[in-house]
Amino acid sequence: MNDSSQTDPQRAADPAPSAATAPSEGEERPADSGAVRSRVGAVAFVALIALAALGFALWQWYDSRSEIAVLKQDLARKLAELDTQTKEGRLVAEQVREATGEAQVKIGVLENKLAESQSQQIALEALYQELSRNRDEWTYAEIEQSLLIASQQLQLAGNVKAALIALQNADMRLQRMERPQLTALRKTINRDIERLKALPHVDTVGISVRLDNLIAAVDNLPLAMEVRPPPSADTDKEGGNGRWARVLREAWSELKQLVRIQHMDKPDLPLLAPSQIFFLRENLKLRLIGARLALLARDETSYKADLKAAREWLERYYDTRNNSVIHAASALRNLHASEISIEVPDISGTLDALRNLRPARERRAR
Repeated sequence: MNDSSQTDPQRAADPAPSAATAPSEGEERPADSGAVRSRVGAVAFVALIALAALGFALWQWYDSRSEIAVLKQDLARKLAELDTQTKEGRLVAEQVREATGEAQVKIGVLENKLAESQSQQIALEALYQELSRNRDEWTYAEIEQSLLIASQQLQLAGNVKAALIALQNADMRLQRMERPQLTALRKTINRDIERLKALPHVDTVGISVRLDNLIAAVDNLPLAMEVRPPPSADTDKEGGNGRWARVLREAWSELKQLVRIQHMDKPDLPLLAPSQIFFLRENLKLRLIGARLALLARDETSYKADLKAAREWLERYYDTRNNSVIHAASALRNLHASEISIEVPDISGTLDALRNLRPARERRAR
């Protein structure tokens, strides 16, 4: 169709062949130029197609080459990443292996410690069982010690307060044990507690403090021999008597200083030398100290004897008109009237009752 379309216009353009130029029938006609041109066009078209195919093939080759280069780069990058990851994986695996080894060592140590703790727990359980068996014995021993202290405080020192505290502690320990067989012992202890509470209170501390104050005041108490009469109020009258009268009064005053007449309430007042005054004061202190020691020992006889002697010395050798001496004598009389000896009860029966429980406990333990 292309050939005919290309030759038709050619034919239309060419004028009809003239007679002069028309070939004779006897002559052979040359090849049609349109057909030739058609063949040339076809060859050109085929060549064009071939060139296009070649260009397309070249373009495909170039594009494939670019893609292959990109693929190579990607592959190289991925291989590098894979190599890095492989190295990291090896490092992690090495760390995991080291950590596993350390964990195994620690697990071994923990297993050893666990075994030791189990052994210690078994030993502690055995010790606790032993302690639980001996706990009652220890409690009984502590209660017996408290009762023994209470008995000693009463018999030796007469310390009712300390004995009462010891009995109350023993009763509290028996109460925590909650044993029916200890009811009789608790009743005995409570009876002794009530007996001690009913005793009169002796303020040992207060009496001791008052004695200490008297001992400290001994050095400042004035002696009777040191007292001087007050000076007489001479009325010196000026005026009509004149100078000779004043001279006579002064002479009379000088004469009165040479001789002194004094009325003594105690005509047998002894005169003491300075060394005797020192020993008098020290002996009075010793008497008061002896009274304090007798107070602590609950020795009422010695206590009152020392206070009586101290009061007699005070009234004999010291100025009884001085306020300090009056106050000291009054304090000695009050202390002498104080009762320091009380009849303390005997709590040895309670101690014996506790000790009698020991054979029964030993039989139950067997």
